[in-house]
Amino acid sequence: MNHRQALTDDPYKDFRQAVDRAETKIDLGKAALAIAASDYPNLDVDAYLSRIDALATTAAARLGSDADVHRSIAALNFVLFQEHGFRGNREHYFDPRNSFLNEVLDRRTGIPISLSVLYIEVAQRIGLSLQGVGFPGHFLVKYVGDNEEIVVDPFNRGEILSQKSLETMLSRLYGGKIAFNPDLLEPIKKKQILRRMLNNLKMIYLGQNDLIKGLSIVDRLMVLDPASLEDIRDRGLIYLQLECFKQALEDLESYLRLAPHAEDAHAIRKQITALTRQVAQIH
Repeated sequence: MNHRQALTDDPYKDFRQAVDRAETKIDLGKAALAIAASDYPNLDVDAYLSRIDALATTAAARLGSDADVHRSIAALNFVLFQEHGFRGNREHYFDPRNSFLNEVLDRRTGIPISLSVLYIEVAQRIGLSLQGVGFPGHFLVKYVGDNEEIVVDPFNRGEILSQKSLETMLSRLYGGKIAFNPDLLEPIKKKQILRRMLNNLKMIYLGQNDLIKGLSIVDRLMVLDPASLEDIRDRGLIYLQLECFKQALEDLESYLRLAPHAEDAHAIRKQITALTRQVAQIH
């Protein structure tokens, strides 16, 4: 099979093409939509990007010509949350549709990270540069200017958060086990945002014992980082449960070769011993 044919047969082709480039060249909205491409085979990515463009056009018209960061955030919040009714999905937080940007646009509801991606993408189109913040347990966005930083919570209708608000959020989420410090507000790169979106889906699908969809998500995680030890191991364990013994053996052997002193190395060696026998019997 030549490279061109392999790419044609690749179910993650769109995602691979969206992320296989330098950080500054990654279109976050397009890459987030590409996450959904294999789950929604007829997904019209350009049509959804046009809908993001239209939200930005509405926000820009409301903003006028004398925009500053505060007016820009106010315009974004009005258009997204008041005019179009986007909101955090508290009732069905672990619905996997909350992690697919096309579904967020269709249903106007999502979780912190998917609403943040939408917020960042609309903001970028009106000339406001925002960054994703992997705050513990609750994704946020941040504006960094010469003399100020502004932290915004798209899950809560674009609320601007003070340090006190952030401390309260941490206390609510972790019961005092994590203390606030400014490092928690460090911006993260686009690939890290996409990894966090995929990890949410991985957790949901494996929690539902949906192994096929879980495998699909792990495959996409490995497109982002082919050397991820956790994902190599987890894919091997999923293959094991699916009784794809040869593939399971290859992944688990790779994991041990790369991490011979991992905490779970002993358990994985036992799995490999059993798998080696099973694969030998199959042949």
